[in-house]
Amino acid sequence: MHKAGFVNIVGNPNVGKSTLMNQLVGEKISIATFKAQTTRHRIMGIVNTPDMQIVFSDTPGVLKPNYKMQEMMLAFSESALADADILLYVTDVMDNPEKNIDFLNRVKTMTIPVILLINKIDETNQQQLGNLVEQWHQLLPNAEILPISAKNKFGTDMLMKRIAELLPESPAYFDKEQLTDKPARFFVSEIIREKILRYYDKEIPYSVEVSVERFKEDEQRVHINAVIYVERDSQKGIIIGHQGKALKKVSTEARKSLEKFFGKKIFLEIFVKVDKDWRNSQRELDSFGYNPQ
Repeated sequence: MHKAGFVNIVGNPNVGKSTLMNQLVGEKISIATFKAQTTRHRIMGIVNTPDMQIVFSDTPGVLKPNYKMQEMMLAFSESALADADILLYVTDVMDNPEKNIDFLNRVKTMTIPVILLINKIDETNQQQLGNLVEQWHQLLPNAEILPISAKNKFGTDMLMKRIAELLPESPAYFDKEQLTDKPARFFVSEIIREKILRYYDKEIPYSVEVSVERFKEDEQRVHINAVIYVERDSQKGIIIGHQGKALKKVSTEARKSLEKFFGKKIFLEIFVKVDKDWRNSQRELDSFGYNPQ
């Protein structure tokens, strides 16, 4: 008997969905930073055993869209409700249960198994946790509730055991050697974007998209040319920094992470271009991969 299924991870921004995904998959597939809107796409991470294949799916945080890119991000989250075999709804001890109640009401009507994960329990006490469990039980009466700390790996083994029990019988959906549905270029742009989120303040990271123009790999090394797109000339100046120092720091840190990710020497060149209003252009968003299937 072989089991396989789609286990989709949804929830509000910044509750630890990507950290959880990385713990469950065991690879750094979703970038996780302390800023909201880190995950912009739906990213799959695949766990294979001889008799099981779990296809995890990390999604952007659920939010009320202010511009077209956020509409596309919400579409990724909503598509995760449509094709899940098991839904992991992630919240944390600071999250407001009533936030994005429309999305929650859709989760409430689902007939598949829903596991509600209360994350970051190391940041609360027993009484507050008990109150939260009660509150969530009222909101999602059919969900199983599991308190976890994804960062500290508390409760994640129990979660994996429960997923294995709930997974339907099915042949594998992907090749058993496959770790993700995304190509190498996607992870290059994500790793560069992670460094931008880490090293720049205010609105800069949210105005940025990264495109990989060249990815040439041989036995020993990978040659990569990437472009950082910003919306305004002033942002281009900030990304490059005085005498190019800011961009050099991003390039160096990205190269180190890429070498770790690919296990090879990386030659990385990064350019910065202005593309006004790309976040509201359907054509541009399509070219950057914001098109939920």
